[in-house]
Amino acid sequence: MIRRKIRLRPDEVKEFVAAASKCDFDIDIAYNRYVVDAKSIVGVLGLDFNQVLTVSYSGYDDDFDQFMKRFAVAC
Repeated sequence: MIRRKIRLRPDEVKEFVAAASKCDFDIDIAYNRYVVDAKSIVGVLGLDFNQVLTVSYSGYDDDFDQFMKRFAVAC
C-alpha cells in the first residue's frame, strides 16, 4: 500500500480526479477518519482542503505517480 501526503486546492480537484480515474486500481483520499474514493469528484470536493490529505493506493501507474509529486507535502 502506497501512502502519500498531499495538499489540494478546490480548483485542482477536477484534474486530480481525472488522473485518478485513469488508473485501474482503487485510490482513496482521506484526512482524520474521513475516507472517500479519489475517483469521485463529489467525494473529493467534500474534503477539507485546509488539511493535509492522505492518498492511499496499492497499484502502480507511472503517470499517476509523477502527477502526485506535484501535490506532495514534505513529511
